[in-house]
Amino acid sequence: MYEALIEQQKRFINLRFGTFIHFNSATFQFNQGPIEDWEFTCENGGETRKYPFSPKDWNPVFLDCKGWAKAAKAAGCRFAALTAKHHEGFALWPSAYTDHSVKNGTVTTDVVAEYLEAFRSEGIEAGLYFSILDLTHGIGKRSCTEEQKIFIKNQIRELLTQYGSIPFLITDGWNAAGWGGPTYDMLPFEELDCFVKSIQPNCMLMNIGCSDGVNGTDIVFYENSAGQEAEENFCGPGVSCNKLTKTWFWRKTDPDSVLTPVRWVIEKAETYFPMNINLMLNLSPNTDGRIDQNLIERFEEIGKQLHMPAPIENIPAGWKMRAFPAK
Repeated sequence: MYEALIEQQKRFINLRFGTFIHFNSATFQFNQGPIEDWEFTCENGGETRKYPFSPKDWNPVFLDCKGWAKAAKAAGCRFAALTAKHHEGFALWPSAYTDHSVKNGTVTTDVVAEYLEAFRSEGIEAGLYFSILDLTHGIGKRSCTEEQKIFIKNQIRELLTQYGSIPFLITDGWNAAGWGGPTYDMLPFEELDCFVKSIQPNCMLMNIGCSDGVNGTDIVFYENSAGQEAEENFCGPGVSCNKLTKTWFWRKTDPDSVLTPVRWVIEKAETYFPMNINLMLNLSPNTDGRIDQNLIERFEEIGKQLHMPAPIENIPAGWKMRAFPAK
């Protein structure tokens, strides 16, 4: 198990560059800003939700996952992740365990299926993002009951049994430094990791909220836009999440906004690739389900200037190692 994980980590690091696709209920609810797109204060204060989302408001009439994939390919992306379920709790697949999904939307397309098919067709390794924090279903730092754990696992089982091989599952809103979601005391990492790997042994479980190295995640995450930076002596395995617009989810001002410069992206890659930290750049489809032209063009520019390093053959000294419990 230990050796297998190291090989999976090394294989992921050799992908180097990917995209993080934020597309979910917040795309429709909060595209005018500046409201928090997942009601941060409600989770922290235990308040009644202010902005419940109606599935009927899900209406990406020109959903174009093939266009997303082409934009990612033009940038040179080798892997991708889609927000199959974000903190609000809306599922982008027709989940059998909730009515809060695309099956009750105005547009009922299985976005997870469309995304996976489009990115696989472009030769891009397609993984998924799944939030443990779920405001609609009451799962958070105040509640993660056995019944809610079963709900979490049932939805993850759907994602890992209905869509073929999933190379990695990114989780969030879980053990997330106090800002939201259940802790590892409420839902241990080992419990969910074992569950995931019992279904797909080669599926890595990457938790954005982990703050304890690889003892609570298969890959160490750095959300640069939230101020998280790698320590100078870090040498892998890691991944850095960044965005070219001001927010993760699409805003109406995005088509005319000033995007993060290409030079910044190149400098970030030149800093992180030698540290065995992969780079993920956000793509944020609009309410039509398409990528804005300025973002498409910026991805194309990045693809022309970004150079990938040679793959690593052996893990370096100092590579973060999992502390597996003694048998």
